[in-house]
Amino acid sequence: MAPFEALKIARGHGLDLVEVAPQANPPVCRIINYGKYLYQQSKREHEARKHQKAAGLKEVKMRPRISVHDFETKRNRIIEFMQEGAKVKASITFRGRENAHRDLGWEMMRRLTEELAEIGQLEIGPRMEGPNLSAIFSPKKLTTKSARPPRPAAQDQQQPHVPVPPKPAPVPGTSGG
Repeated sequence: MAPFEALKIARGHGLDLVEVAPQANPPVCRIINYGKYLYQQSKREHEARKHQKAAGLKEVKMRPRISVHDFETKRNRIIEFMQEGAKVKASITFRGRENAHRDLGWEMMRRLTEELAEIGQLEIGPRMEGPNLSAIFSPKKLTTKSARPPRPAAQDQQQPHVPVPPKPAPVPGTSGG
């Protein structure tokens, strides 16, 4: 129909005439309540944002004189964060006399980088930021080959199973020495 007729009908119902496909020949229009349409569209966008996972940056803080077990606990926490898909900032804070022994912190950061090499990669290398030594790790992207479990070898290639004979039962009355 002609545009002025469609506009007349839309105004008669208290609605708006909205051009949906201007590239079409002839252009396609709809008679809708435009305010309600915008509201529903914003609600859909809000719902979509709600279900998105933000790639957050988690932080794990340590001190240079941390015990071995506590270091392992912090390392495991970093691994958990990276398995969830988050980037992790590992920071070592120096206070007071610890500033004289920053080499301990650098050694700890080197060790952490080596232990996380299989799971994550060093995105931003260790650097001093005031009294903190920090580095950012990101999870490694899984390739299709590494995502699949390894296939078992063919049956004919496996070694034959050789049964181990059971140990003889001890004879009563003798010392089993």
